[in-house]
Amino acid sequence: MTIKHWPVAERPREKLLIQGAKHLSDAELIAIFLQTGTRGKTALDLARDLLNEFGSLKKLLNASKQALSQLSGMGNAKYAALKAALELAQRYDIDNFTPGESLQGSEGAKRFLAQRMRSYTQEVFAVLFLDSRHRIICFEELFHGTINEASVYPREVVRRALAHNAAKIILAHNHPSGDPTPSQADRDMTTLLKKALALVDIKVIDHIVIGHHSSVSLAEVGYL
Repeated sequence: MTIKHWPVAERPREKLLIQGAKHLSDAELIAIFLQTGTRGKTALDLARDLLNEFGSLKKLLNASKQALSQLSGMGNAKYAALKAALELAQRYDIDNFTPGESLQGSEGAKRFLAQRMRSYTQEVFAVLFLDSRHRIICFEELFHGTINEASVYPREVVRRALAHNAAKIILAHNHPSGDPTPSQADRDMTTLLKKALALVDIKVIDHIVIGHHSSVSLAEVGYL
């Protein structure tokens, strides 16, 4: 039996309209994005299979196109729908911090950066550009891949800071392993960038390492 033949109150889309999105399970919400199922399976059946296959909502939404395409019924359209859902959620979180707003200490910075970067499966190096009053100018991801002292280019960081007329910056990168403990390479890279930016009178006020469930501020632990 297809979903359209179910009682109205049990159909995910209608249930959302009647009861609100908070009353839907993860599988029901995913089914709305998938829209259709496969031969012999409804969209809700497919959603449940996906959650079982990947073990959690986070792992499913972060799955690669290759991993998803190996599963029956998961074509480009469904892959795109899931990635769009993830991106919308991330942009919604980021909208809580808008240009011109002042960050309230390291906790505000960690919260902002974690919302954007904790789900990445590869290392990403980013910069939060601030004015002299710690107000956000913009956030940019500058480098992707294995992040170390050799692959982060100080000249590019300086160039972008000058382009935004930033007075201060917060460096950030994620650890895909999930452990946010700063490495010696992280500390060396911070020192290098701090010296390069000081030459143009731009202050590095923090470097935040993002893990899966927590983040570490190098300023707070005395490395900066």
